[in-house]
Amino acid sequence: MSEHQIVHVIDDDDALRDSVRLFLVNEGLGVRTYGSANEFVAALDAPQSGCVVTDVRMPGMSGMELLAHIAAKGLSLPVIVITGHADVPLAVRVMKQGAIDLLEKPFKAEELIAAVRRGLALGKDSQLNGTPVEEALARRAMLSVRENEVLDRLIKGQPNKIIAYEMGISPRTVEVHRANVMKKTQAGSLSELIRMFLNADRA
Repeated sequence: MSEHQIVHVIDDDDALRDSVRLFLVNEGLGVRTYGSANEFVAALDAPQSGCVVTDVRMPGMSGMELLAHIAAKGLSLPVIVITGHADVPLAVRVMKQGAIDLLEKPFKAEELIAAVRRGLALGKDSQLNGTPVEEALARRAMLSVRENEVLDRLIKGQPNKIIAYEMGISPRTVEVHRANVMKKTQAGSLSELIRMFLNADRA
């Protein structure tokens, strides 16, 4: 890894920030930590490469505002969002803002490390979608009509209860369809599923 490939960890929780730093340092990764997004932005005195791990809810600039700032500045910094309150609407929002992954606390060390390594592998000219559009569409073609309807609603950010109400089915049936969607599309997480098809829909 280049000496400039740094993982920037941003969280106002001192204990969690230190734990994340320890996970990553033990993997041989370069890490810098910040107690707030404002502190991170203030430290951006030169073009950076690497990736960012940031909480959503923080005093001052939020994780969502940081995503917007990074996009507005045109920085080549893939962002992994961590939160204690992950749900479908939030996953859609962070993916639309350009995040490459969303991890819910408490997450496993291997989940974080896998997301960070993926982020570090993304160069300035890399595709952030991970799954080619043609492949995503081929996977979608394997879904039933009902599964496609559930997927469409997930991409819009609708939670299971709303999907169940609009489709006239039980929340349990929505869960079954959602599990089938995850399996058939080979999505490893909700954020990966949403990212995969948001990019396909934009193409």
